[in-house]
Amino acid sequence: MKTGARIFLLEDEALIRMMIVDMVTELGHRVVAEAANIEEGSKQAEVAEFDLAMLDVNLFGQNSAEVAKVVRGRGLALLFVTGYTSNGLPPPFDRCPTLQKPFSIERLKRAIDLALDTGVI
Repeated sequence: MKTGARIFLLEDEALIRMMIVDMVTELGHRVVAEAANIEEGSKQAEVAEFDLAMLDVNLFGQNSAEVAKVVRGRGLALLFVTGYTSNGLPPPFDRCPTLQKPFSIERLKRAIDLALDTGVI
């Protein structure tokens, strides 16, 4: 089991964000930066020190692809989280690891491990 990853979490729903933080911590990782909207997410993506960005796909009707571009530009791993059947992301992000909400801690663990193994596509 991989542990110790520093994670940046972009999620607009506060209760879901808190739940994910708890699950990530239980898996032995740390959420080192959080954001609830695209503007703050873009800022965090530029300056925060993290290994993996977990990005909600849709935040208040806005797509997180712009934040993903910043993360990818820094050469860091991406994991998209979505409540929709299709993640709705344009290439090249449509091939990034995606985790469907709701998810179990076991599915989160597998998704984090895959994203860290895959890195940047």
